[in-house]
Amino acid sequence: MTIDPRESLTQLGQNSLNRRNFLRRAAVLGLSASAVSAFVAACGGTSSTATTASSSAPSAAGSAAPSASGAAASTGASAAPTSVLGGGAAATATTAPAAGGTATRAATSSAATVTRAASATAAATVPNVVTSKSGFKGTLQYWVLGYQPNGANQTGKLMDAATAAFTKANPDIKVETTGYTGDQAGFTKVSQAVQGGGTVDIFRLPSDILPQLVKDNLIAPIDEFLTADDKADIYPNLLSAVSVGGKAYSWPLWVPPVGMYINLDIFKERGVEPPKGGWTYDQFIAAAKQLTFTRANGDKVYGYSGVIDPGIVNTWPFIIGDGALPLSADNKQYTWNTAQAVSGLKKLVDLSQFGAHKIAPPDFGSQATADMLTSFQDKKILAMYSEPSGASSGYRANKLNFDVVPMPTGASGKPITAGGIGLISVTAIKDKVKLQAAMDLGRYLTSAQVNVDVPGFYLAPGARKSVQVADPIDKFTTLVQNCYITPIIAEWPQIRTILHPYIQNAVFGRATPEAAFNEPASEINSILAGR
Repeated sequence: MTIDPRESLTQLGQNSLNRRNFLRRAAVLGLSASAVSAFVAACGGTSSTATTASSSAPSAAGSAAPSASGAAASTGASAAPTSVLGGGAAATATTAPAAGGTATRAATSSAATVTRAASATAAATVPNVVTSKSGFKGTLQYWVLGYQPNGANQTGKLMDAATAAFTKANPDIKVETTGYTGDQAGFTKVSQAVQGGGTVDIFRLPSDILPQLVKDNLIAPIDEFLTADDKADIYPNLLSAVSVGGKAYSWPLWVPPVGMYINLDIFKERGVEPPKGGWTYDQFIAAAKQLTFTRANGDKVYGYSGVIDPGIVNTWPFIIGDGALPLSADNKQYTWNTAQAVSGLKKLVDLSQFGAHKIAPPDFGSQATADMLTSFQDKKILAMYSEPSGASSGYRANKLNFDVVPMPTGASGKPITAGGIGLISVTAIKDKVKLQAAMDLGRYLTSAQVNVDVPGFYLAPGARKSVQVADPIDKFTTLVQNCYITPIIAEWPQIRTILHPYIQNAVFGRATPEAAFNEPASEINSILAGR
């Protein structure tokens, strides 16, 4: 499955995507009319509705999100792909084009292959929670970050196998899975779908919008559905993190910290010794410069890149590495208007073509997640990039020669990375029987049992003590202890949406690091003062 360390939704204006607020902020930031039109078109009105092939209604999602420069950034997927599993009927599968090139697939649980763990002993030690006792008969709508049907990507393969296992154990329940992209357009799309009601029952929740969705009464608390085993198994600090007003509102899935991916073939090509961890920013720069070169065939290879997007913190370890976090410990004060924050941002800016080191591609700052994968794995023109653990299993399956090491340390001298908590939430379903079924699915998809049924399901260290991850996910386990978890407060989506264009404009050479972090201070502190 796809992991985004932010697991967070972009919202403009007062914590909701509002056309008037968006246009007002677009004018302030100097976005062109064409960029504004592209964004509004990408976000659409209400959410798209995913349906089964039998109803032949297409689903669609935004295909692009604008950068601060007004250019549309590719998301790697043009629509919201959908898959239906369950029902116990004869195996059938059809694929038909939908609006925006979306493929909609209908299949029965018997059509999907579910791989069981080879060790009966291992399975016996894990509580089997796949069976729902709800008595529900019908379809659950499940939205998943980065999902593509028909096994088109690793997320699709794993999620289809997991939902197939659930529907096989519960033949009266069907699960319709819809994918959304891990960027601004995708997060907006799933948010609108939840707010619209009726098209989402259970979904991968961007963690920092949890308080706002709870405030809007769109999410059901899980407390009455937590068993004694659940409470003993889930790490207490993670249950606390998803609690609002004393109630837990999400099933914690995993903690995906950002690590540095390195292409070992490119390191070997240039005779550069791969880092073993515990390296500094200066050592990183020295290696990246050696890894930035032009091949004999004309291919330009770059030492590093990373996605800069309102919903993604993949490059933030460079910023926070000098010791400054964006907000105070009590989340009541903006703290990136400090010398440590400015020096951290300068370290990021210096990687770009507008900075001192020029070890990143010319489009650094507007690249999408799909661009990282293509450059790192397929074209092999990117030696290093920073991302959480989600891509690592796909790379291993494709036999890519790579490794993952901690992010380089900054002036603080302390190892640090950034991330969020991956969550699965259930919407405020009024039908109590259906609500129970959705909660049962949420429990199963965050359990150790799903990792027995679908080996390799976990693409990050799990939120339960019983979950054991293997290579290459285990490379990220040691990073969790030094992971800065972005604030889970209702105001955070609005705050990071304000911060993003300032960071991006600094990388583009349009603002100094000092101006980029000093200018938003008043606006952000005003927002925090209203908490």
